[in-house]
Amino acid sequence: MIDVELRGVSDPRPAAGESPQPDQPNADQSTARTGERPGDPQIAVVRIDRPERRNALDTEHCLGLRAGIGRALDAGVRAVVLTGSGTSFCAGADLDQVYGEAFTDALYGALHALTGAPVPVIAAINGPAIGAGLQLALAADLRVAVEEASFAVPTARLGLSVDPWTLRRLAELAGGGAARAIVLGCESVPARRAFELGLVQRVGGLDTALAWAREIAGLAPLTLAYSKRAFNAAADPEAVRPGEVMAAYQACWTSEDAQEGRRARTEKRAPVFQGK
Repeated sequence: MIDVELRGVSDPRPAAGESPQPDQPNADQSTARTGERPGDPQIAVVRIDRPERRNALDTEHCLGLRAGIGRALDAGVRAVVLTGSGTSFCAGADLDQVYGEAFTDALYGALHALTGAPVPVIAAINGPAIGAGLQLALAADLRVAVEEASFAVPTARLGLSVDPWTLRRLAELAGGGAARAIVLGCESVPARRAFELGLVQRVGGLDTALAWAREIAGLAPLTLAYSKRAFNAAADPEAVRPGEVMAAYQACWTSEDAQEGRRARTEKRAPVFQGK
């Protein structure tokens, strides 16, 4: 099952797996920073909930991930946190289904939903991210990992392979040498080493990822969407239509949010961005 929890930045309730936060700001303080209206979801927690299989992905769960991301975007969230239930982020593909085209299509659909989302996606890696689990982490924009997390691509032990996008993305984030060690040498990389390599941006649990998501939810949505599109285009030019990146860049400068940022600076207050 894929769980989708929609939350406001001022929501005092901890998400499942999040430590209680006794000193969270009240609703009025959060509204002043983000422009959140009561009842507006700003963050979505998307959780792979298959702990009995260490959150291994089958076709159903890949399709559920894609649908869950779509539901979050339809609700207007400004950031998505992706995590797993139990002690694993995702143990990889369910080997009972991995050999069919239906699974491959569903997996790529889930990965494209993450990379194509116009909002930042944070992977809260709560345990091992193996094979397809590492692919999910790579498809996210930012990665937060617990100390017990690890990263591996053991395809050479199984006679399988991952697509060229995964190899490029891994080399881009972790470096070419580390990527080759992970894929060609079947090395498992612990969280601290992944942090040192740049594959992981912060070490911590779901509470750390949610705190970061709350910060991001207060930033300018058009700027974030443009920046993500530009990063993706630099890594894979064929994935973006010609002129799309420059159009998004120019739209930021002519947006109402740009004017709001200018006014807020003059008035010495926090901006309230509306994504317009």
